[in-house]
This record gives sequence, C-alpha cells and structure tokens, in this order.
Amino acid sequence: MVSIVNREDEGQTHPLISPETGGSDPLEVEEQTLPRRLWVETKKLRQIVGPAILSQVAFYSMNIVSHAFAGHIGAVELASFSIANTVIVGFNYGLMLGMASALETLCGQAFGAKRYHMLGIYMQRSWMILFLCCFLLLPVYVFAAPLMKLLGQSDEVAELCSVAAWWMIPLHFSYAFQFPLIRFLQCQMKNNVISWVMLVTLIFNMIGNWLCVYVFNSGIIGICVVLDVSRWILVVSLYVYIAYGGCPQTWTGFSVQAFSGLWEFGKLSFASGVMLCLENWYYRILMLMTGSLGDATIAADAFSICMNINGWEMMIPLAFFAATGVRVSNELGAGNGSAAKFATKVSVVHSTIAGVFLCGLIMILHDKIAYIFTSEAVVVREVNELSYLLAISIILNSVQPILSGAAVGSGWQVYVAYINIFCYYIVGLPLGMLMDWVFQLGVQQGIWGGMMFGGTAVQTIILTIITVRLDWDNEAKKAKERVDRFSQKNPNDFFAPKP
Repeated sequence: MVSIVNREDEGQTHPLISPETGGSDPLEVEEQTLPRRLWVETKKLRQIVGPAILSQVAFYSMNIVSHAFAGHIGAVELASFSIANTVIVGFNYGLMLGMASALETLCGQAFGAKRYHMLGIYMQRSWMILFLCCFLLLPVYVFAAPLMKLLGQSDEVAELCSVAAWWMIPLHFSYAFQFPLIRFLQCQMKNNVISWVMLVTLIFNMIGNWLCVYVFNSGIIGICVVLDVSRWILVVSLYVYIAYGGCPQTWTGFSVQAFSGLWEFGKLSFASGVMLCLENWYYRILMLMTGSLGDATIAADAFSICMNINGWEMMIPLAFFAATGVRVSNELGAGNGSAAKFATKVSVVHSTIAGVFLCGLIMILHDKIAYIFTSEAVVVREVNELSYLLAISIILNSVQPILSGAAVGSGWQVYVAYINIFCYYIVGLPLGMLMDWVFQLGVQQGIWGGMMFGGTAVQTIILTIITVRLDWDNEAKKAKERVDRFSQKNPNDFFAPKP
C-alpha cells in the first residue's frame, strides 16, 4: 500500500518534540547571560551523557561477561573466544561503528533544522550501506582459521576460534541495524530508552551465559549464541520502540526515498568509518606487537590490564563524544554556529574535569589497580610502572574524543581520517617501534609511549588548532547546504502511515 505523507510542515516546530532538544534559538541565546547559557548547555549535555555512559558500560560489560564465562570453560576456549571477539569481531566493529557515525552528522543537523522526517530516511540509508558492508566483511569470519594460523596462533586455538567466528556471524549482521538505531535515538536525545534496553539485554546476557555454561554445557558455541541473541534483542527492542509510537515525527515509515542519494551517503559513511577504525585498529596492532618483547607474557598481561582499565574509563569520553556530536550537529542544523562552538567548549571542560579526577585516582592507587585482575607480583609491578602512562592516557582521552565529536557533528570526517592516518600510522606506530626495538625502552616507554605521544597527543593538538580556528558560522551554512542536498523530496513513500 502506497501513501503520500504530507511534508508541508517540515520547517515547523512540532508540539511532540521538546524545545529543549535540538538547536537553540539564536535570539534567545544572545539574551542569556553566561551563567545561564552554561547551565542550559550543561543540562542538555547531561540529558545525553548520563544515559550514554550507562549504555556504553552495559554494552562493554556484555563482552566482559562472555569472556569471563569462556574462561571458566578452559584456557583454550578463553583464548579462542577472546581472539574471535576482540580481533575478528573487533576489526569489523570499528569500521561499522564509524560508518554509522555519519548519522550523527546528518540526523543531528536535520533534527536541528527541523527536517524531522529525514531522520528516518537517513537511518534506512545507513541500514542498507552497513548491511552491504557486512557481506563485504564476511571473508574475515569465513577464513578465520587460516588467518589466525598466519598470525602465529596454534592449530587448536585457531580452529576453535574459527568455530566461534562462524557462530558470531549473526552478531556481525546485527551491527548493521543496531548502530544506526542508536544514533537515530541519540540525535533526538532519547538516550534513556537506549539505557533501559541495554540494561535488560545485559541481564539476559548474564543469565543466558550461566545457563549455557553450567546447565546446558553448550560450551563456547552457547556463549556465542547468547551474545548473538543479546544483540538482536537490542535491535528488535529499539526498532519496536521507534516504529510503534516512540518517534512519531522522525519515523514516518519505510520510504523509497531512502534509495536516493546512496552514493553521497555512502561516501560520508565510509569516511566516518575510516576515521574511527584507524584508531580502533591501532590498539589491536599494539597488542600484537607486545608479543615481540623479551618478557612477552608479562608485558602482554600488564598491557592487557591497562587496556581493560582504559577501556572502562573510555566509556565516559565516548559518552561525551556522542553528546558533543549531537549538540554540535543540532546547533549547526539550526543555523547557530556560536552555540555549536559554546557546546564544544562546555563539553571539553566537563570531560576534562572527569579525566583529571580519574587520573588522580589512578595515581593514588597506582600500586593497587592491578589486583582487580591478578595477584601475580611481577605483573602488579609492571602495571605499577605503566600507571603513569595510563594516567596520561586518561587525560588525553578526556579531550581528544570530544574534539572528534565536534568533527562528526560538523561533518568533516574526511579530514579527521587523514589526521588519524598521519598521527597513528606515520608518526605514532614508527615512533613506538623505534622506541621499543631500537632504544630497547620496553612496552611502557616504547609501544604505548609512541602511541600516546606520537599519536594521541599530536592528534589532540591538531584537532585543537582546527577547532579553535574554525569559522563556526560558515559551518552552519555548510550544514544547511548539506541538509538541503540530502533531503531531496520524493513523494513515493510506502508502508508509511496515512497523514
């Protein structure tokens, strides 16, 4: 059944959408005092950051829970599942998560410009692009065994890793729908919904893993199936909320308009994917490089512990990353460049305060943090030596993601992708190899130091300079042009509700 949806109200404010979300009124902003502007912006950030932290932690915890149960089966099962989930799934995860971040630019700016119906169109385009990407990435799962053997894994681990990879293919395809659904809701500041669904999914994941390991004895296959089902529960739940009344103005049904402009949309998605995955892959390269050290086992254990702590802490900057992208894109879409600039400043300040607090906590507990994961004295000492680098990393990570969020909100993912290539692979990786292999400084001053000072620090400096010198009013004009270009009208909507 085909119906035509009335679009005459595209530029009007809808009573069902709160004026506190989306872009600010430039005239109202000019009349506000600085404390008032700060309070209003902080309130808007809090609407996104708080629930985003909860949902990020819940999402991250599902993998941790699955790893823990795999470890209770056996050492080979733990190694196989860890490699399958961290290397194989993680390799594809970074690219697809980055590609979905194109929606933060387009949906956020369209929402700020009050082109509400376009958010659903953009999400459908993202579904198609990411679904195609899933098929292109399938060989990584299919040929997991020879790939792992090529990387030096034992035959036993490589073969079981291949089994896990095959069973995690449904999880792989869930990302094509999950990431766009989350971005779609985040751009409307409907983060509470995401948090509740994530929490329910995490509880299911914990119970399901316990049943599979201790009741049904289904081993690593059962753990993979539970992780698959958990991700698809998340997808179905979010879609049901959106399609059945949760987003009446931004989801108007499936439309053939989603098939138009796929080339332009795909280019922006690919640039977004490259921007994020280059940094994501760098960490995995570092883990492989630790195996070349003389004290490989101790170094890998210590580095892994630091990366786990860093991963938990990164949930806060990633929440600010999402919040900044939404706020900047909303304000630019509304034509308010100065408000987008102010939102970036406020987000950087808040994230930096959180980073300083956590950095201080690490420095105070520098000789005790490793006991969360191990009681081996030699590993504890190694982590203690790495603690100052972990603290510096936390400080840098409290600024860099926010600047990247501003880049996503503004739509300059292509430039950030080039910056990431330069910082991480032309500067950071060679510097880490030089410090480790030539100067024999070890993992603490070599590999990780090269990453931070040659990669993250340089990237932060470059992004800071770009953000400070940015013409925000011009970015607002570009946002309007982008919204107009990606909002080509096509009345042939199908499965859409009648007006």
